[in-house]
Amino acid sequence: MPSLQDLYAAFRRIAPYTHRTPLLTSRLLDELLGKRLLLKAEHLQKTGSFKARGALSKALALENPKGLLAVSSGNHAQGVAYAAQVLGVKALVVMPEDASPYKKACARAYGAEVVDRGVTAKNREEVARALQEETGYALIHPFDDPLVIAGQGTAGLELLAQAGKRGVFPEAVLAPVGGGGLLAGLATAVKALSPTTLVLGVEPEAADDARRSLEAGRILRLEAPPRTRADGVRTLSLGEHTFPILRERVDGILTVSEEALLEAERLLFTRTKQVVEPTGALPLAAVLEHGARLPQTLALLLSGGNRDFSP
Repeated sequence: MPSLQDLYAAFRRIAPYTHRTPLLTSRLLDELLGKRLLLKAEHLQKTGSFKARGALSKALALENPKGLLAVSSGNHAQGVAYAAQVLGVKALVVMPEDASPYKKACARAYGAEVVDRGVTAKNREEVARALQEETGYALIHPFDDPLVIAGQGTAGLELLAQAGKRGVFPEAVLAPVGGGGLLAGLATAVKALSPTTLVLGVEPEAADDARRSLEAGRILRLEAPPRTRADGVRTLSLGEHTFPILRERVDGILTVSEEALLEAERLLFTRTKQVVEPTGALPLAAVLEHGARLPQTLALLLSGGNRDFSP
């Protein structure tokens, strides 16, 4: 389980290759929702999402890897491709055949070779294992790795430092949850530095495995990839490393409707002029649907901006 010191070590590793993304505010959005919102703009991160943090945190800790291998529906693929570029090695990413063509193109733009023929959400891990044996490349898991979790947690370190400089202390921090890497890292940072701040995960109603898992006290798997606009959280379950961290450090999981998610995307674009992908809009969707029972000052982690505009 990563410690605060592990997060600071990850921060030092990745700092030369990542952006310190801004903490945005919107008076119009605050007035509309009756809250004070701090928007951590990870959609403006290198590769367009927080995934670059975790990929770099792991990759830069490896000793002379032959290449990097990833399994991803999109953003992690780009993060690993970018990390390989930083290291000067090749990247191989396994993506489902039906994954976003835009995100595949983005991974290729960073120099990755995309393996997608015959790949599905159910067999992609198997395909990756076979490729790992064949190539000897280092596999970087999208979320279930302590070094990856520590890298994602660096967004939390930045968020709290930026809020502190403004003299604002969030009463709650909201972030998307799929496999749990981002939420686990964020919770590690927040609970160490601001223990009274609530940490809340947000997932679509159709992908509520994290909520049910924490209620049941064990990891529950979805039978099939959920149907949701938020393609970044279509994972089938939490990870063996992330689950215990969430159980210990997260205060709750909120679920949101697809309608709220679409409205959150629209508001982010019209009120803040930010293009945020559906997964990144999950925290704002939670404010729309659960605002009455949320505290007044909220930090929302906008996890990515790789919005696919293809028809």
